[in-house]
Amino acid sequence: MTTRADELHPDVREFLERYESIDAPPLSELAPADARRMIEQFRAPAEPTVDLPTEDRTIDGPNGEITIRIYEPETDGSDDHLEPNRTEAGTSNEIGRPVVLYVHGGGWVIGSLETHDGTCRKLAADSGYPVVSVDYRLAPEHPFPAGLLDCYASLEWLAETAPDFGGDPDRIVLAGDSAGGNLAAATALLARDRGGPEAAYQLLIYPSTGDLESADSDEENAEGHFLTTDDIQWFSDHYFEREIDRGNLYAAPRRAADLSGLPPATVVTAGFDPLRDDGAAYADRLEAAGVPVTYRNYDDVIHGFFSMVSEPANFERAHEAYDDVIGDLRTALE
Repeated sequence: MTTRADELHPDVREFLERYESIDAPPLSELAPADARRMIEQFRAPAEPTVDLPTEDRTIDGPNGEITIRIYEPETDGSDDHLEPNRTEAGTSNEIGRPVVLYVHGGGWVIGSLETHDGTCRKLAADSGYPVVSVDYRLAPEHPFPAGLLDCYASLEWLAETAPDFGGDPDRIVLAGDSAGGNLAAATALLARDRGGPEAAYQLLIYPSTGDLESADSDEENAEGHFLTTDDIQWFSDHYFEREIDRGNLYAAPRRAADLSGLPPATVVTAGFDPLRDDGAAYADRLEAAGVPVTYRNYDDVIHGFFSMVSEPANFERAHEAYDDVIGDLRTALE
């Protein structure tokens, strides 16, 4: 008899067996500081997965400095897809390549530049685009909307300074995974509402965008597939200092009455993820609002798979997903 476990990709089954053998305590039983130490040990690679130049900087934020890391892919001029932007008059605009502002996941509580270093390296190397990773403030020390305001400040900074490292401020991609996908989507919404910098594209990887109560995936994948619904509740309880903030449209972009005028998007989901239907619902809302959307569901993988691109967790489906989404970016931006 076929079970749901049989539908998992072999890479994922092997990973889950290894993960369960560690016998680590669930996040819901840990203090945030302990959870951060655990995830740093689990997620941060011992060596860079892709060798390319990086630079750590600090920029001005709404409440102090924000650390960012810039990934600069090396090009030899032979990449035909990296064409200069063209102005309406048809002349070459030497501003540069599309640039990605990447917001790491971790439930707004854990995660860092280090835990997503491999993700950003691969995205930069495979796309040929500079990537800027944001070390936004984490909850519960800095609850909603602190992290969002840091991301918005980073977008403003990037729109002004992208040419300094080969980026085109008119072709900024707002990207992020999980809670980072939530923050990327909310940053796009906030920029629209404030008349701020216009991103050219959104890359939302298994984003948290709204209520999960009516989602089949929340029940199907409540436990046993890396991210659990107990984890999601733990993250939310730390992120929201006030109960009223849970209903804020910038905390849950799917609650917004109007999603028109937002950048085109690729939305990625995983079949064995409590957030699968959340991401799918947001893609539907964007499309209904007239926003061009590409929805990609990888039905035999789990939440977090996009970051699993090197040993000991090197997923075939993750590499496929990078190829797919980079193809989407090139089609939209070049």
